[in-house]
Amino acid sequence: MTRGHRRVLALCVLLTLCALALGLAQPLLVSHAVDAAGRHGPPPWRDAGALAALVTAQAVMQAAGSYVLGRTGENIVLGLRTTLIGHLLRLPACDYQRHRLGDLLSRASTDTAALRTALATGCTDAVTGVIGLLGTLTLMAWLDLWLLATAAAVVAVLALTVLPALHLMRPAAETNQRVLGQMSAELERALSAIRTVRMSGATQRETDRITSHARQARAAGLRIARLNAVLMPASELALHAALTATVVVGAVRSAQGTASIADLAAFLLYLNYLSVPLTALVSAAALLQQASGAAGRIAETLAQPQEANSSRETQPAQAAAVPGTPALEFRDVWYGHDRNHSVLRGASFQLPPRGVTTLLGDSGSGKTTVLNLAARLHTPDSGRILFQGTDVAQLPMADYRRMVGLVEQHSPLLHGSVRDNLAYAAPEATDDDLWNVLELTGLATHIRTLPDGLHTMVGEHGTALSGGQRQRIAIARALAARPVLVLLDEPTAHLDPAAEGSVLAALQHIGQHCALLVVTHRETTMRRAASRLLLDNGVMRASCAGPRTGQLPVREDAGGVAPAPCQGGLAKRANGSGHR
Repeated sequence: MTRGHRRVLALCVLLTLCALALGLAQPLLVSHAVDAAGRHGPPPWRDAGALAALVTAQAVMQAAGSYVLGRTGENIVLGLRTTLIGHLLRLPACDYQRHRLGDLLSRASTDTAALRTALATGCTDAVTGVIGLLGTLTLMAWLDLWLLATAAAVVAVLALTVLPALHLMRPAAETNQRVLGQMSAELERALSAIRTVRMSGATQRETDRITSHARQARAAGLRIARLNAVLMPASELALHAALTATVVVGAVRSAQGTASIADLAAFLLYLNYLSVPLTALVSAAALLQQASGAAGRIAETLAQPQEANSSRETQPAQAAAVPGTPALEFRDVWYGHDRNHSVLRGASFQLPPRGVTTLLGDSGSGKTTVLNLAARLHTPDSGRILFQGTDVAQLPMADYRRMVGLVEQHSPLLHGSVRDNLAYAAPEATDDDLWNVLELTGLATHIRTLPDGLHTMVGEHGTALSGGQRQRIAIARALAARPVLVLLDEPTAHLDPAAEGSVLAALQHIGQHCALLVVTHRETTMRRAASRLLLDNGVMRASCAGPRTGQLPVREDAGGVAPAPCQGGLAKRANGSGHR
């Protein structure tokens, strides 16, 4: 995490050590001035001037080190957040079902903020604290070894009493970070469904649920505060007790003539100065213990594998397909969300390079799973998926997805303008291109009536638009990239009859240029389809039924099941009816 910042951190350490060295030199000047005054010589103006210069230089060094350290801390947390955000956005799709989104968000915000102070301030304080402590103790031993032994004995006794509090800091910090993540997850859950929350009269229940996690975070924060309340005063108490014992022992030794007043004054100044590295060490230990929980959560996230090929995002290198090659082909594909239950069981089918194919089946039969596999949001457990004759596993993920469009059932829109959403998959698209896809979906007239046209804001999750408008913008967004294959999950589910007719006509037109696989339950959509697929309990079957006839025979070949054509909406019987 500190890679790329080690030189700057070394500069911070150097500046802090320079300030420390300037501070360590000051007691020696004081000792020299006291000794000169004891000999009734001239006033030590030179020593006073040198002391003032050292104090000023020390302040400048400390200020410079503090600024560089703060800037480095911000750069470290920026790099960490960038890495974490990129990793979170590239996790396999199934991982988002296993983790709360709010908890993942807190790892990129709260946890990284907790690490910032620990990585910069804590690590630097630990290094400078150790060096400063050793330097101060060395000079104290050079002045008077007996006084050093007295002070060290007092500090050691008090240090042993606060070590247990330091060990309790880590579990308290881990609890605090975990509860904050849970609170963020619950808040995201409520806000994402705020209309349902309001209309269900659940506002107070959600408030109580979220604030219960806030109270748990407060309890964990209070435990940390209590431990800090023990650690910091204990270090100050140790220094005060050592100072008192040193004054007593030093006075006795001075009265006996075994120690000079000048050495005693310098020693007491060093003892007082010892609070700087000692406090830095205690603070660094506490910070590192507090940040260990956040570091563990971040390390856990970064250890999760990313989606295959997700790091490669290049411009598409689309190869020309061999004429007649299916746009999409499943060969004996098996897939299950867990080992004990297979959603798809040996699914095989082909999509022609042009036209609309509907995918039918009962709820829970695996239709959306087929779309997710075709979009490479999931990876099959076994079997092969071919795109224009090439195994999709051999295609770079970004290149493949530039050639495949997906329209989800709930049509999620991103916060921004209509144009932002339409050009999301095709940022190079011109306004004319976007108006063309709006015309295809029958939405251009409505968008032109809006005051800001394409620049109209859609609101959070598209709440400024109706459900049908969101659906058609989602379809237009998928078409803006000019895909080879378009996957649609219930594209007309939220449309009124007039809008549905416009969308179906658009799909017919689009089907002349690319392949469309449409999951639907609408009879009107089925009637417009050139071919149909039936998914029955995880097994793919091909069928075609016109509005006035029964089922046509199914064509089967070595490559899988190919959907039989429906010509003009009227099916012609060939050698009887029914599946073979």
